[in-house]
Amino acid sequence: MTAGGRTGRPPLTEERKAETRLEIARAAVDLFVTQGVAATTGDQIGQAVGVSARTVWRYFPSKEACVRPLFAAGIEAVADCLRAWRPGRPLVEVFEDAVPTDSRLVAGPDRATMGALVRLTRGEPGLRAEWLQSYDEAEPAFARALAERSGLAADDLRPTIQAAMFNAALRAAVEHYAWRVADETTDPATAEAELTATMRSALAVVAEGLG
Repeated sequence: MTAGGRTGRPPLTEERKAETRLEIARAAVDLFVTQGVAATTGDQIGQAVGVSARTVWRYFPSKEACVRPLFAAGIEAVADCLRAWRPGRPLVEVFEDAVPTDSRLVAGPDRATMGALVRLTRGEPGLRAEWLQSYDEAEPAFARALAERSGLAADDLRPTIQAAMFNAALRAAVEHYAWRVADETTDPATAEAELTATMRSALAVVAEGLG
């Protein structure tokens, strides 16, 4: 018993909660990819992490929502890179920094697994909703980063439009890569090169504008 009369385990820190959310996310993605979304249960996700299904549902409202931390980590990484984008540097050169690496996803799934997850969003309505929601949340984050970089107000029209263009290009490139370029047999080195080429092409189109 503590000095205040409380018993039981101490409350989890915010850092530990975030780690648990990410562990659940990784486990859910692995199960989704290997056996499908319909066949995956909260009990299985919890068992893979060493927690109860009740804990899984405490963190997430549905099994599809378990992927949110991975998408959020990618948004944060991209926003950081946009914020650090040096004036005069071509947009296509920002790509290497803007595309989160595996380490930036905090030991998240590898590129092949993430590609498989994005492919699943094409036919799984629940995952598709989470995927699109992540881009809805990304756009204002990107706008704030671009506004900060340019010394403009967060609600200025210019960074808002720039963010919308950049956000759309990211989604189109990742989906093109996942749906048309990569597949389960793509080795990691080839996947990295293909994603790099796809992102460069997408950002080059953005840089050209609508002329």
